[in-house]
Amino acid sequence: MSLQAHEQVVSQAVANRYQNADKTKMDVMTALHNYRGLVPKLEKFVFRSGTSRYLLCLEGTIPVIYKGSVYNIPVCIWVLDNHPFSPPMVYVKPTPDMLIKASRHVDQNGKVFLPYLHEWNLNSSDLVGLIQIMIMVFNEMPPVYSKPKTHTTTASPYPTSFPGNMPGYMPMPGVGPNLPYPAPQPPATSGYPSYPTQPPAYPPTSTPYPVYPPTSSGGGLPTMPQMATPYPPPYTAGMPYSVYPPVTSNPSTQTSATETSSTTSATSTGTITEEHIRASLISAVSDRVRAKLRDSYGGCQAEVSVLRQQQSDLNEGKTKLEGLLNKLDQEQTELDKNMRILREREAEMKSAIARLSSATEPLDLDEAVTTTAPLYKQLLNAYAEDQATQDAIYHLGEALRRDVIDLDCFLKHVRSLSRKQFQLRATMIKCRAKGNMAG
Repeated sequence: MSLQAHEQVVSQAVANRYQNADKTKMDVMTALHNYRGLVPKLEKFVFRSGTSRYLLCLEGTIPVIYKGSVYNIPVCIWVLDNHPFSPPMVYVKPTPDMLIKASRHVDQNGKVFLPYLHEWNLNSSDLVGLIQIMIMVFNEMPPVYSKPKTHTTTASPYPTSFPGNMPGYMPMPGVGPNLPYPAPQPPATSGYPSYPTQPPAYPPTSTPYPVYPPTSSGGGLPTMPQMATPYPPPYTAGMPYSVYPPVTSNPSTQTSATETSSTTSATSTGTITEEHIRASLISAVSDRVRAKLRDSYGGCQAEVSVLRQQQSDLNEGKTKLEGLLNKLDQEQTELDKNMRILREREAEMKSAIARLSSATEPLDLDEAVTTTAPLYKQLLNAYAEDQATQDAIYHLGEALRRDVIDLDCFLKHVRSLSRKQFQLRATMIKCRAKGNMAG
């Protein structure tokens, strides 16, 4: 299918079903553009509570590099209808000739557990990042391996693709009997194995995770067992790394694979050589070392995350302190400047007081105030005379009220003083206009 056909399927699937249809469509189309082995489908999903919903799932294969070879791992990614608020559910879907290799990241039912899912963030997490993390994890620990065969034959090499242009799965080459991926024997038939349209049946399990049940002959949609809640519990801050289920393995499958590989080696040579034992020991030690390294890496990563958060807080506090220090420096500079000006004015005042104290002649008040230009002196004199005239008119009114002078004398002097006051104020107006002064 082309990207246009994928986009049409995705648009029809998210319409009227998903809370954030636009964002979900963009996230899904970005994943399909980067990983062409995935195909979008709208299928019915049944939870353990008995409720069912039609959800968008991305089914197909993702490329994984293991020991220098590229293999296609079949997966199925279910996108919940409140995406991206809840993380998607991821399952490994083995073909009939594959078995699931249980680990801390994949249980016996194919359910995938990753820190990226438990720490899902609606602002920074997306499907492309999830698939990239899955590829990195599966590069170290492939989740599937080929079924062991009890007979040996020489047939044509394994196919690299399935019919219908669907990328196929290349079986993992084995090194020793204790490797998690024993050397498979190809079937004697010349036909190619077909990629199943529905997930294979799994044995009953007591784990709380949904599994794919067998489908009817009528080609029904895949369903999931009932769940206690419609969605997995969200991740809470501070959740330890041990949220993964305990690593379980199928002893009978591993024993069968080991015995098959050992029998094949012993049949070809007649006995188990030191090379076989050495390869088995190397494989077992490598697995344990990788497991310890992953545990150490997880702990160190958590500590580094805490330290980075503390570093961010410290840098923010440092920025605030630098801003306060800069403000204090500016205020200190301004204060020093004002203190310098105050000292200069204080020195000038002391000098003037000393000069006036040492003067032998009395101070003439009229000469105490001087002007810088004749215009200003004229304006000052006119203003002084105007205020004096106003005072004289006031005192004449007080004398009339107390019957010190009669009305005729009062009117005579007030008329003369008013005429003089008018001339003084007209002079002040002209002086202000000449000196370009406001008012």
